[in-house]
Amino acid sequence: MLRTHTCGQLRSSHVGEEVTLCGWVDTYRDHSGVLFVDLRDRYGKTQVCFGPEGGSKTQELARTLRSEFVVKVTGKVAQRPEGTTNPKLATGEIEVRPTELVVLNRSETPPLQPAGMDTPGEDLRLRYRYLDLRRAAMQQTLFLRHRMIKIMRDYFDENDFVDVETPVLGRSTPEGARDYLVPSRVHEAAFYALPQSPQLYKQILMVAGYDRYVQVARCFRDEDLRADRQPEFTQLDLEMSFVDADDVIAMIDGLMVRLVKELRGIDLPTPLPRMTYDEAMERFGHDAPDLRFGMEIVDIGALAAEADFRVFSEAAQSGKRVRGINAKGAADRYSRKAIDELTDFVKQDFGAGGLVWFKVDTDGKLASPTAKLFQDELLVRIGAAMEAEPGDFLMFVADEFEVTCKALYGLRRRLCAELELYDPRELNFSWVVEFPMFAHDDETGGWTAMHHPFTAPRVQDLELLANNPAACRAQAYDLVVSGFEAGGGTVRIHDRAVQSQVFEMLGIDADTAKERFGFLLEALQFGAPPHAGIALGVDRLVMLFGGLDNIRDCIAFPKTQRATDLMTGAPGSVDPRQLRDLRIKTVK
Repeated sequence: MLRTHTCGQLRSSHVGEEVTLCGWVDTYRDHSGVLFVDLRDRYGKTQVCFGPEGGSKTQELARTLRSEFVVKVTGKVAQRPEGTTNPKLATGEIEVRPTELVVLNRSETPPLQPAGMDTPGEDLRLRYRYLDLRRAAMQQTLFLRHRMIKIMRDYFDENDFVDVETPVLGRSTPEGARDYLVPSRVHEAAFYALPQSPQLYKQILMVAGYDRYVQVARCFRDEDLRADRQPEFTQLDLEMSFVDADDVIAMIDGLMVRLVKELRGIDLPTPLPRMTYDEAMERFGHDAPDLRFGMEIVDIGALAAEADFRVFSEAAQSGKRVRGINAKGAADRYSRKAIDELTDFVKQDFGAGGLVWFKVDTDGKLASPTAKLFQDELLVRIGAAMEAEPGDFLMFVADEFEVTCKALYGLRRRLCAELELYDPRELNFSWVVEFPMFAHDDETGGWTAMHHPFTAPRVQDLELLANNPAACRAQAYDLVVSGFEAGGGTVRIHDRAVQSQVFEMLGIDADTAKERFGFLLEALQFGAPPHAGIALGVDRLVMLFGGLDNIRDCIAFPKTQRATDLMTGAPGSVDPRQLRDLRIKTVK
């Protein structure tokens, strides 16, 4: 090897030894003829002191060094002079005094400085990702990712799971998002699809008797991107036979305990709290509620029906909902202008008709321009329902249930950020269970699967499949971490008749089902065991454990929000001969 030690390895115990280090020039300083260079690699930094004792040629060459030059240094380890130690560095008590310097490679002036204090703009970081990945913050995140996946693999190995790789080139099947298609050169007009998940393969593994499967799987979805989504992503995928939802949830509870203990040094109490989907929507307006702070949604529909204020009374009497939140102690934080901005926010972003608000005076009375339209006694009862105290800020939306959910959920997230109601690095874990089996499909007027078409309904809801699908609840469960869906799973259908019935409910006729899912329906006839599973988003978990707010910072080579790779230029054009071989023509 070119080196004897790494740049993070040397300590006072090495003083007097001759060593060779290799790395990048992080910073350099010329002090009265003595040149100091911080040499960096992924393990740390070591100060190199080029003094007269190293020889004039070495000093002369050292003065040509610039940021990001790759060098090899040979010399002796020395104790730093008293008063010059650096407690922020693990190597801060020593320095290397070189007798030999070799420049292994020079660097152009980098467009971004890995050693810089300021985070460069994201486009620049993605364009020069190889430089961005040298930054300590990026390295720490990828080391966290490595450790997390290692802990996951060890945990499931200890619990008798077998790691099985499933195909990347598979069959296009509807799973909720667009597939990435891969044309076949051999089979004319036929396409593979990159997997949105290994869903069907892992079910087949259960039919095959493998009992407990796990995989760190690459998945692909051609969908519109957000800060917490990517077109290609990694999930921790698992499946278990002869289990129910509680067994899968308990297994993931144990994994979260292990991750939090080893990565954060905190003992996480279990079982993790659970709430039903209906409860989550009522209390928080969303199926992935952030439980790190309060500000729960309160329904005041019964009180609204008594109001002379027509916005409330007409909404309540027409079957709409009147719901609100209480931002404790926030009355003085929001001026009329700021409240107008909140009103525009719920109207423009969520389609609400408006925002009704009150501030709680020092005497406990509700005050606002609309307060005069309410009976005093009714205002007292509304305040009591909202647990209002002096200094609180109450906000209400009167609209359809879905609109009130979206608007108040959005308000809740916005206010918690503006009021800094929690530590961004704090982690909170919970489960949401018993999701609806189906959701209305606005395009077709029929039904679409809330999770995926292979989800089993609750046993007590089987008869609702045909006569009341809107009321049918699924054996589905989502892991929620700090207000983000970190994973989703279901008990699977293991009976062919039930699976065929669900396909029919989703508008998939028998011929289409046989053409697309014939292998699954056939497998279910050959002794399929009861089975269930879950998939956890590895990228998202790294983002949350790392206290980050952008999933692209958790992936070595991510795509932009337009699904492009700024470093390589992907997607790009291809040689016309490749298109000819695939019998493909492009149309602008």
